[in-house]
Amino acid sequence: MMMNLFTIFDPSTSMNLSMNWISSMYVILFYPNLFWLIPSRWNYLYMSLLNYLMTEFFMLLNKKMNLMNMIMFISLFMMIMLNNFLGMFSYIYTSTSQMSTSMTLSLSLWVMMMLFGWFINSNHMFIHLVPQGTPMMLMPFMVLIESISNIIRPLTLAVRLSANMIAGHLLMTLISSTSNNLNMLMLLIMLMIQGILIVLELSVSVIQAYVFSVLSMLYSTETN
Repeated sequence: MMMNLFTIFDPSTSMNLSMNWISSMYVILFYPNLFWLIPSRWNYLYMSLLNYLMTEFFMLLNKKMNLMNMIMFISLFMMIMLNNFLGMFSYIYTSTSQMSTSMTLSLSLWVMMMLFGWFINSNHMFIHLVPQGTPMMLMPFMVLIESISNIIRPLTLAVRLSANMIAGHLLMTLISSTSNNLNMLMLLIMLMIQGILIVLELSVSVIQAYVFSVLSMLYSTETN
């Protein structure tokens, strides 16, 4: 059931090799003009967004050793956001709406953080399993709860991103499927609703990229 939900917008272009995943490479086309075009409104918008992200991430990455990770998390944010935006265009495949993409990002980051934390800061990782002030009787249960919450982090990150990206497309598809049986007035109302949904989807594209990168950053700061 879940796989059918996430693959509903995954048309296959070939039996052996699906060309839909090439859409993930379209984000590269957004960057070359930053190096050779005269500064435009797109440049100013891009730089303003980067400055805002650096200000927000600087407060979360409070240690000097964590500041080197800012480039990685800003790049992660831009990649997810641009892939979400591309999914709003017609006939362009939304790769971030699939669990295979979001799970790859979240699982690779989680494994990297866990390896670093348990090999470099083992004592800190053990201490983090029992919150400060926990009664002695509740310590075994807190270790179990914290361990489970730590293990399911990549799954929650992946499902949150994919579900939010597929939900808007699915809702717009369900609304537009009834257009053949509507009169002119109801058709205009439906078009207005579709326009509002597109604006909401654009905001969701930015919000989900921000949430994914911020949560990944918070998880990384817990390991050191």
